[in-house]
Amino acid sequence: MDIPLAKKVDGKKYLWDGGTYETQEQASQAMQAYEKDGFEVQMFVEEDQYLVYSRRVATAPSAD
Repeated sequence: MDIPLAKKVDGKKYLWDGGTYETQEQASQAMQAYEKDGFEVQMFVEEDQYLVYSRRVATAPSAD
């Protein structure tokens, strides 16, 4: 299976987390962990496997 490393959704680039999940529940658990860490996430299904893609917007450090 040739999995794309990145996908665009609504003009935003998401990167594949490198894992393949057999069930939607497994992928959802991974997504929740990424969301907890501040990532935006998307799930895709390819060849009966669930793939998780994530992105995080880089922010400039605050000037103290």
